[in-house]
Amino acid sequence: MAALWAVVALALLGSALLPWPTATAAPGADKPTVTLSAAQAGKGGSVTVTGEGWRPEALLMMLICGQSTPGEGVVGGTNACANAEGRAVTTGKDGTFRKKLPVAEPPEPCPCVVHVATVTGEKARADAAFKVAGHPVKPLPEQSGGGRLSVLSDTRMEGSGSLLTWFGAPPRRTLVFTVGNVGPAPLKDPVFQVGTSHGVFAPQWEERQWRGTVAPGKKARIELPVELSAGAHGDYLVSLKFGGKVLAEQPWGVGRPWGVTVFWLLLCLVVPAAVFRLGMAVVDRLGPRRRRAGGRHRTGRLAELTDRLARLRSPQGVAAADEKTSAPRVARPSGGSGAPDPGSAERTTALPWFTPDTDPGAPAGRLSAPSDNSPTKGKT
Repeated sequence: MAALWAVVALALLGSALLPWPTATAAPGADKPTVTLSAAQAGKGGSVTVTGEGWRPEALLMMLICGQSTPGEGVVGGTNACANAEGRAVTTGKDGTFRKKLPVAEPPEPCPCVVHVATVTGEKARADAAFKVAGHPVKPLPEQSGGGRLSVLSDTRMEGSGSLLTWFGAPPRRTLVFTVGNVGPAPLKDPVFQVGTSHGVFAPQWEERQWRGTVAPGKKARIELPVELSAGAHGDYLVSLKFGGKVLAEQPWGVGRPWGVTVFWLLLCLVVPAAVFRLGMAVVDRLGPRRRRAGGRHRTGRLAELTDRLARLRSPQGVAAADEKTSAPRVARPSGGSGAPDPGSAERTTALPWFTPDTDPGAPAGRLSAPSDNSPTKGKT
């Protein structure tokens, strides 16, 4: 029994050490493909486009383009495509799609292709040969000068934005790529065309000349400046074309110039505050004249009252006030005679609770003695 359990344990250990089977992707599953329901159709008809191997839930654009072949791609760029009759489609979760595309004549002659490419995110494209019935056919343009360039490495955008770009200055980058001369003749000072496009719009091409010579069978690292318009933001596609053929495409995500937004917000706050301050200054300049005049009048009256109080508090002022408020002293008979008292001419303060004889304000020497006719004299 113990031997049986040992065998089972060894079997379980061996199964744990062995790798579990994993699902492998089919060859070419990561490369998008496009198939058509018909190889030829006339203007006004339609063709069903089926795609596989695309990124799940990706937005694609389908176009019929002239002067293009599946191997060479869209030589003339999207300017050679019937952009007005293009259709957008979104892939499913399994990376497939199926949709009808109306047939239209492209602006360039055939050979033609049905061109399918992603609009946003990681770039991917696929072409399928298609013939537009009744549309003229011309051979593809050949490389001039006997030299032919081919992009040997992935293109990339180098550089970064600055503070001025954050405030709406034109974004600038450098398109860097490596090319090889696969033709029999050298290429001296080749002229490239760099185009920038936003969304589904056609690129705007500008010529950029590179100074140098690429010998046959040799390669060279090329840097070309790329510039957008002021205030540009969003997802852009930079295309590189040489000799009428698009060599490479590189996505470029441009950030929004938030400095402009902050500037306008501050402007909306500062301007009303400045207008309010100006209005208050005008009101203070024109309105308070009457108040200032009244203030001066009140100030003058207050000074007058203060001066009067100061004069009343002085000894001369107190004496003057005593003279105004005092009553005449009553003449007292001297020794029973009716002659007036010599001090009767003096005046003293008439306080209601003091008699003139006992006025504390009078001098001590001026107080008169009790008369013989006093009611209390002689009484015990």
